[in-house]
Amino acid sequence: MFAVIRTGGKQYKVAKDDVLTIEKVAGEVGSTLTIGEVLLLGGDSPKQGAPLVAGASVACEIVEQGKGPKVIAFKKKRRKNTHRKRGHRQPFTKVKVTAISA
Repeated sequence: MFAVIRTGGKQYKVAKDDVLTIEKVAGEVGSTLTIGEVLLLGGDSPKQGAPLVAGASVACEIVEQGKGPKVIAFKKKRRKNTHRKRGHRQPFTKVKVTAISA
């Protein structure tokens, strides 16, 4: 059985025991997280939501809270002796799917 969930403006196809990296959500490492935005439940008898499947949820365990690699934004205007360099590290949450309930 698998599910398609929506979190952080992105969609993910998940199954039990999958580990995925999503946008940062509040919570401590080891606590459980319930994602209620289930777009599709797959398996023997698939269920499609319009837009969400009623009553479906995905239970996850928070494995890690962290920051991704540094991304450099460098802007330069030629012949003007001007440039700007900025760095950014996107925060993320790594979760492990423990259960999919319909």
